[in-house]
Amino acid sequence: MSDKNLHENEKELLTETESVSSEQETSAEETQDTKIKEELLEAAAEEESPSEPVIETEAIAEEKEEAISDSNDVEKDSSDEALEKSSEVVIDDTIEVEEKTQIQNEEDHDDAEDEEEVESSEDEHKEESSDEEEEVDYHSLSKKELIAALKQLLQEKPIQSIKNAVEEIKTEFNAKFSEELEHKKEEFLEEGGNIIDFQYSTPLKKEFNSVYFDYKEKRNNYYKNLKKDLQDNLEKRLELIEELKGLLNAEENINSTYKHFKEIQEKWHVAGPIPRDKYNLVWNTYHHHVENFYDFLHLNREFRDMDFKHNLEQKLKIIGRAEELAQEEDLGKAFRELQMLHKMWKEDVGPVAKEFRDEVWDKFSEATKVLHDKRQAYLNEMDAVFEQNFITKKELTDRISEITQNTKPNHKAWQNAIKKVQELRDQYFELGKVPRNKNKEIWNFFKEATRNFNHEKNSFYKNQKKEQYANLEKKQELVQIAEANKDSDDFEVVTALMKKIQQDWKKIGHVPRKDSDKIWKQFKDACNYFFDRLHAEKNEANKEEAANLETKESMLAEISAMELSGDQKADLALIKAKISDWKQVGRVPYNKKNIEQKFNKVLDGLFGKLKLSKTEAELIRFENKLNAIVSQEDERKLQNEKFFISKKITEVKDEIRQLENNLGFFQHVDQNNPLVKEVHKNIDRHKDQLEVWKAKMKKIKSLQ
Repeated sequence: MSDKNLHENEKELLTETESVSSEQETSAEETQDTKIKEELLEAAAEEESPSEPVIETEAIAEEKEEAISDSNDVEKDSSDEALEKSSEVVIDDTIEVEEKTQIQNEEDHDDAEDEEEVESSEDEHKEESSDEEEEVDYHSLSKKELIAALKQLLQEKPIQSIKNAVEEIKTEFNAKFSEELEHKKEEFLEEGGNIIDFQYSTPLKKEFNSVYFDYKEKRNNYYKNLKKDLQDNLEKRLELIEELKGLLNAEENINSTYKHFKEIQEKWHVAGPIPRDKYNLVWNTYHHHVENFYDFLHLNREFRDMDFKHNLEQKLKIIGRAEELAQEEDLGKAFRELQMLHKMWKEDVGPVAKEFRDEVWDKFSEATKVLHDKRQAYLNEMDAVFEQNFITKKELTDRISEITQNTKPNHKAWQNAIKKVQELRDQYFELGKVPRNKNKEIWNFFKEATRNFNHEKNSFYKNQKKEQYANLEKKQELVQIAEANKDSDDFEVVTALMKKIQQDWKKIGHVPRKDSDKIWKQFKDACNYFFDRLHAEKNEANKEEAANLETKESMLAEISAMELSGDQKADLALIKAKISDWKQVGRVPYNKKNIEQKFNKVLDGLFGKLKLSKTEAELIRFENKLNAIVSQEDERKLQNEKFFISKKITEVKDEIRQLENNLGFFQHVDQNNPLVKEVHKNIDRHKDQLEVWKAKMKKIKSLQ
């Protein structure tokens, strides 16, 4: 039925009901039951009048406001995957028009065909009695998690109740995809692509579009069916009104007429909701004709009293249930049921006898007031708690903003910041409600703070990725060096080179995760190949060193048992020959090098027996020490020895110069003075030492 036809029918209904009312008023003046008629009309007028307590209106408003609640959080980021997951967090940068177009075009067609939302006469009551909506921080979810959340909504929630949540999910998903699209576009252009040819999609994007299409289709079907059902119900109710009007002219006995009236009432109660904008007109028209029927019913008091009695029983049951609700612990549930009782009282139950009207209404009002007062006391008590929750949530939000501003630009600092923000977010969602009029305010503050944090974090890691690609190039260069030298036989030079590039590798930062394992394996394999060859070479050298040790141990035992002949020159020549033989033997294992000290100790004993001059013995010992250093092929020790001797030469020269300067103070003192003699003696001793040190330096230079 079209709106125009419906309007005409309504006008016709009003005209007809006015006509019937007028005729019955005229008829009533001519009957002897005028008083009965007036009582019935008064009862109907009082029962249908808006004299119900203010609590019903307040409850509706409060229940609507309570539809907003805190939500539970979902996202966790592992610190080890920060670089990979950071791209899953929204970056609020503006994307270019062609990218927005690519994202939006896929949904525009469906949006253009959305079915118009239809309001039912029961929508307001459903809003009052519905469970509190959950606000979820969809911004923290990944694209895959957003798809899962959308699927869950479609499976678990009424399609007409999830519009806001679905649109928020759609916004967050598109923002995340926009970021990914921007990144892929940059890569495409860097590789020399033309922006005109750029197209990008992913399996996740296609899956989201498919699920979102299912939502649009279900929603459209729901409103199409609802619109049809509401229209059908409207036509049923209009037919029932016509049927009710016909009772006044029915040619049947009063019993059949009354039974027919009760059947119409039953059908009316189950006829279902109608369009909201038609509700008042249709309901008032129906009750107008019910009043007319009560006027008609005055001809038979028995049926009137029977109906009054039935209505009284029903209203007493409603009062009893209202009184029971005062014991209900869940005040929200109790209050919603109270609204249902008021609706039943007003719409489903007819009038009662005049002597009971005030009594039953007072009882119902008192039961309503008890529940209202109890709920109001609870709300007053909770207001302070909610206000403190608001203050605490604001503090947590401010701390997130502070962390965003103060985090240093390095990976460790951001990982710590991510951990701290996660803890703050958990605390935020663990807190209870805030005042209803501040719920959106604090929720927007919180979302803005977390968005800013994620934006800064993503910007940092986006720059980190650029650095990682630079690090990748540096490490690739080191790989090339390692592979170019891994087959070299110049172990002394290449060993130092390999150690250096290994140290350089450690100093270079992270590389992209997808390349990390591959390039590390290349570098490690090249280095290991070289050092395996080096170790094999050393193993061969170790065998030779073990043989040298065995030879020197035999020579040490022989020289330790050697007896001198007493001929100083012959014995000295023999000892030098033994030293020469010792020098011919190569290096021994590093952990056995103390054999050189044992050999020197034996030589010191033999030199002592020869009664050599101190200088000569010192030089022979030094020469043997040099031989030991040379045999170890330790250039560093040789350089250290040279530096030490050079330092001693300088010190001795300075000492001699100082002593000679001191003699200047004794120019007029007798040379036989004990103090002067001591100074000359010290000068001579230092000059002897100087000659020894110079001789040692000469021997070192001869070896280099």
